[in-house]
Amino acid sequence: MAEEAQSRRVLGDVAARQLATTQKTIVQTPIITPRWLPRFLAWVPVEAGVYRVNRSRDTGTAQAIVCTSKTEKELPTSYVDYVEKPREYVLSSIKSVVGVHTRISDLYGSPHDQLKEQLRLTIEAMKEKQEDELVNNQDYGLLKNAAPTMRFPTRKGPPTPDDLDELLTRVWKEPAFFLAHPRAIAAFGRECTRRGVPPATVSIFGNAFITWRGIPLVPSDKIPITGNKGASKSSILLLRTGEAKQGVVGLIQAGLPGEQSPGLSVRFMGIDSFTIASYLVSLYCSAAVLVDDALGVLENVDLDFYHDYVWPK
Repeated sequence: MAEEAQSRRVLGDVAARQLATTQKTIVQTPIITPRWLPRFLAWVPVEAGVYRVNRSRDTGTAQAIVCTSKTEKELPTSYVDYVEKPREYVLSSIKSVVGVHTRISDLYGSPHDQLKEQLRLTIEAMKEKQEDELVNNQDYGLLKNAAPTMRFPTRKGPPTPDDLDELLTRVWKEPAFFLAHPRAIAAFGRECTRRGVPPATVSIFGNAFITWRGIPLVPSDKIPITGNKGASKSSILLLRTGEAKQGVVGLIQAGLPGEQSPGLSVRFMGIDSFTIASYLVSLYCSAAVLVDDALGVLENVDLDFYHDYVWPK
């Protein structure tokens, strides 16, 4: 080291950095996604944690309604019967306890607050879990709650424009968006390219989405993929959203103590004898399909089919 120091004529990098301030980022993590599904859903605040979906009874017959120009014609009497035991959705809770040693937060809180970072990363993970539950939950998840009549397979495996058109015939009353894994959207794009009908794009929330028949295809990595490489399968969903349209709605609890955002709260739990401060993070949510034709599912979508293009010489 002495010989190296003697051979230099100026201060070296290693020594100089001891007096320099290193600029630090907040913690970067690959688990964070755009979480488009919660953004596109219409959310309904639930006051008591329970949401009842009242439906009319499907008798298979039309109401007694007439159109006549004869004033003396006797009008029929009619009524709409209700389902006597409607479904009720109870909000599920996603919870976690964040612990931070007070010594850590006291001594190492600059330039980034350790508690805020711990809470931020925990909340990001919980919101990822929320989107996953909206799709896959066995009670209220979209894939589980699509009616049997609203499910059908692709015609030949890959998701073609014809398949998405068939989805649109099922959810034809003001459809809002398709929901698919990014690989399924890419597979659909390949089929459009093959047919010479490249899908148009639209800007929503400042981001570009490809569309079909004017309906955006929204990506979500929470849509499951099954099968092995080379034989991967997935699903594509089409949703109508909102209470006013008898669509799909997301459910949240309003007015929580310590509320940070709708349905999300952070509450201080105290400091234990080991001087660890604990915070309870809670996220309450659910989803409901108000009528069956608000949600359609295209199943058995082949993700691994590629076309070979032979260009004339």
